[in-house]
Amino acid sequence: MNPGELKNIAKLWFKAFNEHHLENLLFLYDENAEHFSPKLKIHEPKTKGLIKGKEALRQWWKICFERLPSLQYHVKKLTADSDQVFMEYTRKVADEEDMEIGEVLEIKNGKIIFSRVYHG
Repeated sequence: MNPGELKNIAKLWFKAFNEHHLENLLFLYDENAEHFSPKLKIHEPKTKGLIKGKEALRQWWKICFERLPSLQYHVKKLTADSDQVFMEYTRKVADEEDMEIGEVLEIKNGKIIFSRVYHG
């Protein structure tokens, strides 16, 4: 895929996330996708930060959307090559300090196969 196509997938990712539209978000992922996040380590310690498969993604994000109904991501920058897009964005939640985040989406055949979140 070309960088523009990858950036379009990232834009769809942000749209689905900000609308809290779980099915649209999951549509972007491969059935066997993996996701790593420091928040998983905190909220689901048994995962050691890594979940695998769409069903695990579904459960994680459903809980996130329920726990953080005001959660929104504001895109700062998207940088892509032929198989990855690096996303810089600000996490906004009511009554919480904004958090700067970096995330990499690895994409194969038009689907996200791996995502990794970076933040403090």
